[in-house]
Amino acid sequence: MQPILETYDLSKSYGSFIAVKNLNLKIKKGSICAFLGQNGAGKSSTIKMLLGMSRPTSGQGKIFGLDVADEKQSIEIRTRTAFVAEDKRLYDYMSVGEILRFTKHFFPGWRQDLEKKLVGLFELPEDKKIRKLSKGMRTKLALTLSLARGSELLILDEPTEGLDPLAIENLLEFVIMLAGEGISVFFSSHQIAEVEQIADHVCMIHKGSLVLDADMDRIKEDFKYVRITFNGNEPPLNFSIEGARSIQKEGSTISFITDHNINGVFESANPYHPGNIDVEPLSLKEIFLALVKNN
Repeated sequence: MQPILETYDLSKSYGSFIAVKNLNLKIKKGSICAFLGQNGAGKSSTIKMLLGMSRPTSGQGKIFGLDVADEKQSIEIRTRTAFVAEDKRLYDYMSVGEILRFTKHFFPGWRQDLEKKLVGLFELPEDKKIRKLSKGMRTKLALTLSLARGSELLILDEPTEGLDPLAIENLLEFVIMLAGEGISVFFSSHQIAEVEQIADHVCMIHKGSLVLDADMDRIKEDFKYVRITFNGNEPPLNFSIEGARSIQKEGSTISFITDHNINGVFESANPYHPGNIDVEPLSLKEIFLALVKNN
């Protein structure tokens, strides 16, 4: 099955600054993929290229098999995609009800059932002017306008920014419901707890480069923290193990993260007569910190 979203060495530079570097993504249809990274990691720059809001410096991106850099194909991509931007701009002079009625006429697939459910869920005051809404209420309205479009793909850029804990929980449950209907979701975030709650796939970006691309089930099953303490002969400084990341050496102890090959860890360590090998599971937060801390 063709991925709903894919990139090939997608890159974006602003002068000498490289915002995104050789990004290769493949997002399956019907998945909830989290695009995880710190602020400034390159998440928003990537999304802008995917939606035709900026052109790649090099490389290629496709959504629905359509080229994101082609003007006509990009229009079709945006027609079939719902996007919630981080800034969530709205027409302040309209009321909530007016902007809902105004927006739905542009989308033939508009889902009245979702609109009604979201208006109730977020307690949107339909007669209130948008300029008088709080930041959190504006966010809820922007999400409603996007999620009710009946789109095949949702691209959400920091969608929970400005929401209270209850609204965040309601939104995450709603996204899971949409994914259950076969709608694909690609959302950028730096909120690891939210990613762990709903994502089935994680792409982690750091300083413009992809540092992790794995299904959530594999992350939970295969990623381990390993600490090896050696008695007597210390391993050489270039000691390496297939699948090991973020290797650190301190005295007679080596620690690292491994994403597979746990049996190879023991085989590689045995010639150096290890005194102790500790293997511990990792949370997504611990993986994230280990992959970005020293880079």
